Amino acid sequence: MALNDLLHWRYATKSYNGAQVEQRKIDTILEAIRFAPSSSGLQPFKVIIISNPELKAQLQPLCCNQQQITQSSHLLIFAAWDQYTPQRINAFFEYSNAIRNLPSSVTDDYRLSLLDSFGGMSREQQYFHASRQCYIALGFALLAAAEAGVDATPMEGFDNQAVNALLKLPEQGLNSSVLLALGYRDAETDWLVKLEKVRRDKADLFVEIV
Repeated sequence: MALNDLLHWRYATKSYNGAQVEQRKIDTILEAIRFAPSSSGLQPFKVIIISNPELKAQLQPLCCNQQQITQSSHLLIFAAWDQYTPQRINAFFEYSNAIRNLPSSVTDDYRLSLLDSFGGMSREQQYFHASRQCYIALGFALLAAAEAGVDATPMEGFDNQAVNALLKLPEQGLNSSVLLALGYRDAETDWLVKLEKVRRDKADLFVEIV
C-alpha cells in the first residue's frame, strides 16, 4: 500500500486475536526504531521487548488493565535515559567516531557543547528531553508496523513507577515513557475497527505562512 493508504488502514487497535507476529516482521519494526532520528543522534533510550505471557500478565494491572497488554503478540516498552550523564555522552561519541573512523578532535567541540547544555538542565528536564526522543522512534515503529501489516497500539495509560520497579529500570538508569502493543486485530470484538477514522479538517489543523 501507498503511505496514505497505510495511514488510513492503521488505527489504535483495541482488541487483538492473540496470534504471534512473525519474527521477521518484529525485526523490521525494531530496525525502523533503530534508524529513527534523535536529537544529536544520541538515541537516549532503550526498548524492552516482551513476549513472555507471564510477564505481560504482571504488567496488565499496572497498565489500567488494558486487554491489549496480554492479547498482544509483543509489547515494546520505550524507556528513556533518566539523565544525560557525561559517561553516556562521551561513550556515544567514542562509538560514533570509531564507526566513522574519525579522530576525537573532530567532534570534541560539539561533544563539549552537549555536555555543557545538558549540564545546565535538571535531571527531570533531561529525562523529558530523552523521553521526547522515544516518541520519534515510536512514530517510526507505527509506520513500520503498518507497512508490515501488523496492528499496533501506542499506550500512555500505565503506572510509570510501578512498571519501572517491576522491570528494574532505575537500576539501569532508565525511566519508562510509552508502550507499544503489537499483534493482529480481532475484527469480531474490536469496537473501533469498523468506525470511521476521525481527524481534524486540514483547514483547522494547518496554518500556512507564505
